Amino acid sequence: MNREFTPLTDNDVSRLQEQARTARTAILTMTTLAASGHPGGSMSSIDFLLGLYNRANVDPKNPRMKDRDRIVVSNGHISPAVYSTLALNGFFDLDAAVTEFRLAGSMFEGHVEPIVPGIEWGTGNLGQGLSAGVGFALVSRLNGIDNHVFVLMGDGEQQKGQIAEARRFAVKYGLTNITAFIDYNQLQIGGDIKHVMPQNIRDGYISDGWDVIEIDGHDFREIDHALEDAMNHDAPVVIIANTIMGKGVSFMENLAKYHGSPINAEQYAQACRELGVEDRLEYYAGRRKECKPTHGTISHTEVTLNEGTPRVYDKKTDNRSAWGNALADIAKANGDNNAPMAVFDCDLQGSVKTGDFENAAPGRFFQGGIMEHNTATIAGAASTCGIQAYFSDFGVFGVDETYNQHRLNDINETNLKLVTTHVGLDVGEDGKTHQCVDYLGVMRNLYHFPVIVPADPNQTDRVIRYISSRYGNFLVPMGRSKLEPVRDRDGNVLFGEDYKFEYGKADKLRDGSRAAIMVMGTPADNAVKAADMLHEGGTDVQVWNISCPCDMDEEALKEAAGTGMLFTVEDHNVHTGLGACVAMKLVDMGLRCRLIRIGVEDYCISGSAEDVYRYAGLDAQTIADKIKDNL
Repeated sequence: MNREFTPLTDNDVSRLQEQARTARTAILTMTTLAASGHPGGSMSSIDFLLGLYNRANVDPKNPRMKDRDRIVVSNGHISPAVYSTLALNGFFDLDAAVTEFRLAGSMFEGHVEPIVPGIEWGTGNLGQGLSAGVGFALVSRLNGIDNHVFVLMGDGEQQKGQIAEARRFAVKYGLTNITAFIDYNQLQIGGDIKHVMPQNIRDGYISDGWDVIEIDGHDFREIDHALEDAMNHDAPVVIIANTIMGKGVSFMENLAKYHGSPINAEQYAQACRELGVEDRLEYYAGRRKECKPTHGTISHTEVTLNEGTPRVYDKKTDNRSAWGNALADIAKANGDNNAPMAVFDCDLQGSVKTGDFENAAPGRFFQGGIMEHNTATIAGAASTCGIQAYFSDFGVFGVDETYNQHRLNDINETNLKLVTTHVGLDVGEDGKTHQCVDYLGVMRNLYHFPVIVPADPNQTDRVIRYISSRYGNFLVPMGRSKLEPVRDRDGNVLFGEDYKFEYGKADKLRDGSRAAIMVMGTPADNAVKAADMLHEGGTDVQVWNISCPCDMDEEALKEAAGTGMLFTVEDHNVHTGLGACVAMKLVDMGLRCRLIRIGVEDYCISGSAEDVYRYAGLDAQTIADKIKDNL
C-alpha cells in the first residue's frame, strides 16, 4: 500500500512530544508500582510507537477491522510503552493500564498478549515477531486486503536466526507490505550488544534483499518521513532507529541496568521532577490495592471449509498419501486456487505428499525451505486471518525442532493444522536421529493442541477432513510406510464408507474377554494380527484403536480394564506416550487392572521399518508372544 503523508506541523510535533512525556511517566509509574518490568527499552522505543500510531490505519473503536494495519511487537517486554501508546490512542484507559500492570488476573501482563485491544500477537519469545508479521502480510495479499504490517524489534533480538529466515521468506514472496523497526539503543541485558554478540545488522538485511532506512529514533519528523518512505518501496523495509536506553531521565540513559530493572520510589520522584510532572505513585498504589483486574479475550477470524467427499482405500497405502489426497480434494471442493487455504512446506513436498495440493492451488502453496522455525510461526499467524493453514513436515522437524514456535502458536490461539509424517520407528533406514518417538509426549504439554493419531489410510482421510472443518490447533502424526487397511475378521474394511470420525472415540477392532490391547497409530495392523494369532490359539483379546490419546474414551477404557489385563502398544517412547496416557486415566477413574506397556524403550537402530519393528518388539509375533507370556 502506497501512502502519502501530509507533513507534520509544529503543533503535531508538540502534541507528540507531550504524548511522549505522558507515556514516559506512565512507563516509570507502572514499572515502579509493579516493582518489575522493562522501563529502559520502553523509553527508547516510545517515540517511534507514538509516531507510528499517529499514521497507522487502526481504529480504537473497532480494533479488529478487516483492513487495519497490523502492528506486531516482537520484543514484547516493552509492554509498558505499548500499553501507554494504545491508551493514548483511545484503545483503553491509561489509568487502568498503569494501575493493573503485571497485576495477577489483569490483561496488562508483563509481555504483550492479544487479549489486550490493539495487540495482534502475543510475544516475548524473542525472534518470532518478524515471522508472525510475514504471516500477516502474506494473508493480507491472499485475501486482497490493502494494508501494511509493521514489526517492532530490539537490536539484541537480531542475534536470533529465525529473523534471517523471515527476511528471506518475505523477499522470496515479494511482501512489500511489511516494514520492520529496530530499536537500536545498542544495549541488552548483558550490556553492549557488540560485546554480547557482534553482528552487522544493517548489512544482514541488505544481503537478504531488504531496503534499509536509518533515523534518529527520537525525532518525530524523521520517524514520520521514514514511515512514509518505507510504505512506498518495492521491497520489504527495515527502519533502524538510533535511540537511547532510558531516554528522558538523565540517570537512566545509556545504562543496560534499566533494560529489565525498575527504579525505586526515590528515583521515581527524581524522574518526575526531570520530566516536569506530578509524583502520583502513592495515588496509583492506592488504586492498585482496590481495583478489580480488567480481563480480555482473543478474537480471530474463523473459516469454514467444504470437507469434500471421503475416499476409501482397499489396498495397501501409506497414511501420508491419504493425507495428501484428502488435502487436494479439499482444495478442489473449495475453489482450488481461490480456496481459503494455505499449505506450508519445508523442502519436503515429495515426502510429505503436499505436491497434489501444490498442483491444484499453486498460489496457496508456500515453500519455506529448510527454515522450520520461521515456517511454523508464519503458518500459525496466517491461520488466524480467515484461512485454514496447514504445516507439513517430518516429525523431528515439525514437532521436536519447532516446539517453542507451536507453544507460542497455542498461546495465541491459532488455527494451525500440523500434519507430520515419518514419525516413530517407521522412518526406517534414516535411523535414530530421524525417529520422532516423542511427538505425543512433547505436544501433550500444550493445552489447546489436540493430537489425533490415525491407524490407517482410511482413518487418515476422515481425520484430515474432520480437522479441516474445525477451528483450532491439531497435530496429526503418521509414519512413512504403506499400511494394510484395518479390517474386521471377515476381511471388511473397518474405516469404510459408513465410518465417521468422532474426536475422542476409541474404535473397537477386535472383541475378547481374556485381555485388552490399546494401540496407537502405525502398529494398529500388527496389534490386530497379534490378536488374530491368539484367537487361533483359543485366546480372545480385545483390540482398541486409540486415535485421541489426550482425550481418552472412558467407556472403552472401562471395558478394557474390566478384562483385568491391559496392554498398550505404540511406536513411541514407552514412558511418555499412549501407555502414560492410559496409566494416568486409569488412576483418575479409579480403575484397577494390570497394565503392561509395549513401546520404544531406547533410541533404535537403522533399517527397514519391518526389521526395526521386529528389533523393537513391535511386530505382530512379538506382541502376541508378550501377551501370551503375561497371560
